[in-house]
Amino acid sequence: MNLFSEYRNRIVDAVEELASNGDLPHELDTSRISVEPPRDASHGDLATNAAMVLAKQAGMKPRDIAEMLVTGLRAQSEISAAEIAGPGFINMRLDSVAWYAVLAEILRRGQAFGASDMGTGRKVNVEYVSANPTGPLHIGHARGTVFGDALAALLEKVGYDVCREYYINDAGAQVDALARSAYLRYREAHGEEIGEIPEGLYPGEYMVPVGQALAKRDGMKWLDEPEHVWLPEIREFSINAMMNLIRDDLSTLDVRHDIFTSERSLVEMGKVDDVLENLEGRGLIYTGVLEPPKGKKPDDWEARPQTLFRATDFKDDVDRPLKKSDGSWTYFASDIAYHRDKYVRGFTDLIDVWGADHGGYVKRMVAATDAVTEQGARLDVKICQIVRLLENGEQVRMSKRAGNFVTLRDLVDEVGSGVVRFIMLTRKNDAPLDFDLAFVREQSRENPVFYVQYAHARCHSVMRMAADEVPEIDTATEALQGADLSQLTDEAELALIKTLAAWPRTLESAAEAHEPHRLAFFLLEVASAFHGLWTKGSRENPSLRMVRNDAPELTRARLGLARATQIVIASGLAIFGVEPVEEMR
Repeated sequence: MNLFSEYRNRIVDAVEELASNGDLPHELDTSRISVEPPRDASHGDLATNAAMVLAKQAGMKPRDIAEMLVTGLRAQSEISAAEIAGPGFINMRLDSVAWYAVLAEILRRGQAFGASDMGTGRKVNVEYVSANPTGPLHIGHARGTVFGDALAALLEKVGYDVCREYYINDAGAQVDALARSAYLRYREAHGEEIGEIPEGLYPGEYMVPVGQALAKRDGMKWLDEPEHVWLPEIREFSINAMMNLIRDDLSTLDVRHDIFTSERSLVEMGKVDDVLENLEGRGLIYTGVLEPPKGKKPDDWEARPQTLFRATDFKDDVDRPLKKSDGSWTYFASDIAYHRDKYVRGFTDLIDVWGADHGGYVKRMVAATDAVTEQGARLDVKICQIVRLLENGEQVRMSKRAGNFVTLRDLVDEVGSGVVRFIMLTRKNDAPLDFDLAFVREQSRENPVFYVQYAHARCHSVMRMAADEVPEIDTATEALQGADLSQLTDEAELALIKTLAAWPRTLESAAEAHEPHRLAFFLLEVASAFHGLWTKGSRENPSLRMVRNDAPELTRARLGLARATQIVIASGLAIFGVEPVEEMR
C-alpha cells in the first residue's frame, strides 16, 4: 500500500466526479497531480497540488477548485481534517485508523510491503563495475559496485525486469600491457632476475601468481619466442586470470552479474563495423577537422582530417572522433556498438555506472545511444565520485598487493561486506565520500551502519524480553497480526507508524530517480524514530515501555509495531545487500 498513491487516486476520482456533475470541465489532465508529505509536518499528513495544476486548464481560480475538493475530502471517514493553504494547496490530516491499517498491512505482507508493479516488467540493463581486466578491484570500484548492485535490487523491488551486466574492456592497449606484465612474471617464475618493473607495465604483486600459473601450464614454451608469437595467447590467459580475480573480489561483496560482455568479441563479430556502417549510411559519419580543444595553445594543436560522428546532431557539444591516427577504432566506436548491442537484445532502459574520471564522456555516449537506437533507448549514466579511505582523518594510500592503491578486498577484510555496502550508499553517488575506518568501528549514533543495525537488533530484543516477561503472548508475526493496534495512541508511536508508511513511496521515488542512497536516509529516519520511542519508554515515561506484564493487549500492539519496524529495516537492508543482525556484539 502506497498511501500517497492511494490518496492521489482518491483525489483524481473526486476530480472526475466533479466533472461528471458539471462542476469542472471534462477530460482535465490529472497527470501532474501529486500527493506528498507537507514540508512542515505541523500542517498535516498529506498535501496535494491538485487545485493548482488544474486551475489554468479549467479556467478557474485554484481556491475555487480547492473548495470543491475539500468538501468531498472532509466527507471521507479516514480524513480527519482537510484545509486550504496559500493560493490553493490542500493539506490533509488522517485519522489514526488509516495509520493502523498501514501497520496491519506491514505485518500481513512482511518484506513484500513496499514492493510494487511500477516497472510493469519493463526490461532494464544496469551495467556496473566494468573495470579494465588489468588488476584487482580498488576502493573506487567498490562504490560503483555497491551502487550498481543496490540500484538493480531497488528496480527489481518495484517491478522492473533487471539484467546486471559487466562490460569487459579487453580490446585495447591496456590488455597488451597486461600480457607483457604477465610475460615478465612468467620469466621471473623460471628464475630470471627481472629487476624493476618497466614504466607502463603493471607492477602489483597480484601479477606474480599469473606468471607462475603460466609457467606451470606452458613450461618454457615462450621463453625464446618473439613477442608477436606469445602476445595473443598470453593476453588471453592474462585476461582470464584477471577476470577470475575480479569475480573473486566481487564475491566478497556477494555481487553476481547476469552477463559478461567482451569488447573483443564485439569487434571480432564485426558489430563495430556494422553499426558504424549504419551511421555512415544515415549521414552521421563524415571526414572533417575539429577545432582545438578549449585551453589548448595553437602550437599544441595539430589540425588533421578525422573520421567523425555527428554528435552535435544529438545535443553533444562537439562532433567526436571514431578512428585513431593509426586507423584503428577508438574506444568510443566500440562503446557505440556495445550500446547498440544492448538495445538489440531488448533493453530500452539502459543505466551505466561509471567512475569519477569518466564525467566528460557522458554527453557523447548519450548522443551515440540516441543515434544508434534512433532514440528508441534511454541511457542514464550515473557517475560515482571518488572515495577517500581514512584512518582517524588521515588518508590511507597504499596496498602492497596492488602496488599503488587500496583494494576492495583489503577494505572488506578490514570492516566487513555489510559495512562497506551501507557506507557506500550514505551519500548521493555524484558526491565525494570519505570512508573513515575508525568512524565505522564506532558503536554510536554517528555511525549510520551501527545505528540502523542497532534498531533492528533492538526489535529482536523486544521479542526476547516479551518471551521472558509475558510468556503467554505469541510473538510470531502471524499472531501479532491480530493485535488491537488502536492501543497505540502515543505521539511517538504514531510518528513511527507514519515513518514506516512512507516506505513504498520512498522505494518508488528512489527507483524513479535511480538514487538508492535515499533508502539509507530513510532507514536512518526509521531507526531514529524507533530509538526515540524506546528511549521515551525506558527513561522518560515507564508507561511507554514496549513490554508491560500488566497490559498484555497493549504489549501485543507494541510488539506488532516493533515487528513492523524490523520488517521494514530488513527489507531496506536486503536491497543494500546487508545482512540484518539480531544482536549487537
